[in-house]
Amino acid sequence: MKRRRSYSASLSGFIESDEEAGTRRADVRTRLTQRHYSEAVTSTDGRPDLPAEYAELHSALDDKMGFELLALTPQRVVGRVPVAGNTQPYGLWHGGASCVLAETLASLGSFIYAQPERISVGVDINATHHRSVTAGWVTGTATALHLGRSVACYEIVITNDADERVCTARVTCQLVPPRGA
Repeated sequence: MKRRRSYSASLSGFIESDEEAGTRRADVRTRLTQRHYSEAVTSTDGRPDLPAEYAELHSALDDKMGFELLALTPQRVVGRVPVAGNTQPYGLWHGGASCVLAETLASLGSFIYAQPERISVGVDINATHHRSVTAGWVTGTATALHLGRSVACYEIVITNDADERVCTARVTCQLVPPRGA
């Protein structure tokens, strides 16, 4: 009998320990608290609206999906994901991938808005899927609807390469003090 390799074992080379992840996030958070992000920050890597510190801030899911962050301010976040590798079994862009993209964009925008006193945690997401996509890229643009003391809310419009709307989502994040603070 052939023994199946577990999913977590196959990813062991890609998954960092909780301690490593916490240290990396703390290092990035420390650098971020030294800067103020009320408007776009210029980086040196050819993407004018992306703070250089965010090149290191990613998750395993972002990597798996092929997520690319293009612009980042508290008011507006833009990122894109390839359709290839993020489809349903019959080749259509997966609606869950739209939700992942939407929450990623809103979480990043609310995170830099909340820093350094607070962090953001997603508490609500809804999405309406308008059309299918089978190839190319989808691009999400998150626009802040409300940036308050305890809540940040974003509308995310996801489009295909022809700039046709694929999905409209809304994400609400609660802004809370970090644990242990």
